[in-house]
Amino acid sequence: MSKMDNMMAILWMLHSGRKVTAKQISEKLEMNIRTVYRYMDALSASGVPIISDTGHHGGYTLLNHFIESPLVFDVEEQTALLHAAIFAEEAGYYSGEALHRATSKLRMYSNQEQERRISQHLEGLEVISPSGNPSVEPLLKKLQQSIVDELSVEIEYRASRDEQTRRRLVDPYGLVHWNHNWYVIGWCHLRKEIRNFRVERINYIIQTEITFLRPKSFSAGEFLRKGLLPEAKDQRALISLVVAGKASALDDLCQHWFLGHHFNERTSGKVTFLMEEEALHRYVPYLLLPYGKSVQVIEPISLKQKLIEVLYELIDFYQA
Repeated sequence: MSKMDNMMAILWMLHSGRKVTAKQISEKLEMNIRTVYRYMDALSASGVPIISDTGHHGGYTLLNHFIESPLVFDVEEQTALLHAAIFAEEAGYYSGEALHRATSKLRMYSNQEQERRISQHLEGLEVISPSGNPSVEPLLKKLQQSIVDELSVEIEYRASRDEQTRRRLVDPYGLVHWNHNWYVIGWCHLRKEIRNFRVERINYIIQTEITFLRPKSFSAGEFLRKGLLPEAKDQRALISLVVAGKASALDDLCQHWFLGHHFNERTSGKVTFLMEEEALHRYVPYLLLPYGKSVQVIEPISLKQKLIEVLYELIDFYQA
């Protein structure tokens, strides 16, 4: 480790509140005991109030009223950070190596009691999710750097409806992780508007020397959400979708990323959503089919008919 890392590690050990000997520090950090003395002198010279007691029961402690560094975390804070790292890795976080180094340092700088309690917390939490796509990690790192540097990127991109790829010049404003996929949101010079691009559909990225200014207060996540869930143009034209069924199934419908956005009312036996007619007939039948007999459409009648049409289409498809 670097000198700074070793000095921070020593501070972590002193933060335990118990006396720590130079021998314990040297064994914990695997360094020569004379190096420990040099680090102690350096910490004291930098203003850290270290108390040194000599004798058989001597050792080093910190002054009780020492103002803690923001980097000194208690057990709950350490556990929260490590839990967050687990969720990030399972979600396909693209800087996994740096994240692993950071969490390793966090645990290394913990005292014995903190290590025990943190291990107990971590053993009680697991996250299961679909495997990530390692091939997009280099793309994500380039995009993130371009966002920070405010440099336009040239990408070769294939939209879902296109067979051929197209080259585009994009000013990347932000990255969004949604529904197990990564999206980059930015100004598309080809379309002359802000667009979202699914990262796994990018063949390559070239960082240019063209600079841009990111719009103030722009939220990439909010832009993507509005694209997926556009606001109704006329609230008076909204149609009521009333669904009855098992409580657990209705709970799922209320929490669904699409239907939850249109939630209106919930009772013990049914739930009501309000949405535009086009969205109702285009999307809802396919969202309700996986629930089988656990839910039942009460109204509108037109949606019942649409469900029947979709089912007959599936029957015809498999019979053919």
